[in-house]
Amino acid sequence: MAIVTPQALAALKSKMTNIRHDLHRHPELGFDEKRTAEIVARELRSYGLEVYEKVGGTGVVGILKNGHLKNNRGNRAIGLRADMDALPIQETSTHAHSSQTGGVMHACGHDGHTAMLLGAANYLSENRNFDGTVVFIFQPNEENGLGAAAMLADDLFTKFPMDEIYGMHNLPGVPANSFSTREGTICSSESLFEINISARGGHSAMPQKGVDAILIGSEIVQGLQNIVA
Repeated sequence: MAIVTPQALAALKSKMTNIRHDLHRHPELGFDEKRTAEIVARELRSYGLEVYEKVGGTGVVGILKNGHLKNNRGNRAIGLRADMDALPIQETSTHAHSSQTGGVMHACGHDGHTAMLLGAANYLSENRNFDGTVVFIFQPNEENGLGAAAMLADDLFTKFPMDEIYGMHNLPGVPANSFSTREGTICSSESLFEINISARGGHSAMPQKGVDAILIGSEIVQGLQNIVA
């Protein structure tokens, strides 16, 4: 077992920061995370993990087993999960690691999630103070809600049995070196739907003869927000 020193942790932080910046410069949309998946797989192999690629499309799974088997409990397994996809948004920041792909950026922080999970894999591979198996799950297409279903359809839990699975999401404004949790639901999820407004064009001189779709759309938006508020 390696001795964890401040210098080792600083080196790990620097390495994962560099990986995160690289991923941020080269964002990829859901199910197109080919470059990202290649980097993840390469890193996991360099840590000595078993690596499985193309799980649910572009998903990657890494397996780390520890051999202590204390108290006969070494058959336990947990999953640690992160998402890899970016969003179809144009980045306007001027950072050195800003997106180099027009119209695509890591606006939700999945580049950070991927780097965090790689950091956990790196750390645990060098400091095996646990018994059992850790399954590192790098999920594609979280933003459209399709990646988890694709990995499950690809028999994720059958191929890689787990007793429990954990994931986390960055939250700007939370103090460093801390995280938040609670029982029950903690994060929101999108619900996609479309509303078609049938309107009729008109002239500003005779507004009574037209049906203003913009006004109707505004009323709908305010009405829906009133339900939430």
